[in-house]
Amino acid sequence: MNRLLRSGLIAALVFAFGASAALAQSSEAPSVVGTWRTIDDKTGNPRSIVKIYKENGALHGRVVEILQVGDDAERNSAGKVICTECEGNKKGQPIEGMVILEGLEKNGDEWSGGTILDPSNGKQYKAKLELDGDDRLDVRGYIGVSLFGRTQTWQGVTQRK
Repeated sequence: MNRLLRSGLIAALVFAFGASAALAQSSEAPSVVGTWRTIDDKTGNPRSIVKIYKENGALHGRVVEILQVGDDAERNSAGKVICTECEGNKKGQPIEGMVILEGLEKNGDEWSGGTILDPSNGKQYKAKLELDGDDRLDVRGYIGVSLFGRTQTWQGVTQRK
């Protein structure tokens, strides 16, 4: 094989390998990191917007907007809905801006080992998250073992990578 043909073939192979590596990187599976619309598992109505983020290698989630507020919701002097049932330093604090997901770590196809707070009753549960497609997130809160709990399916608001 002549030298010019061989160097052209090598260049084409290098380009093809580089292009396939770039394509593989761009087609990574979606991540739970992003913004999600929480859906009440009892009513099917949207309740809030939660932003899930990574901090020190673990996932956390903060309420960025409340979409549905009951007429009996208590508010602070600034008019913000507060968590009256929460305990500790979250008691009486505004729900918007509150971290409700804490300390979840990747375990195979799911994230677990952390907790989720339900501001409507102030209770904290063990939590696990699992993607259900590109824009659905199954969020399970439970006591003890996962069998004893309930699952909400949250809807993606932003594209995640």
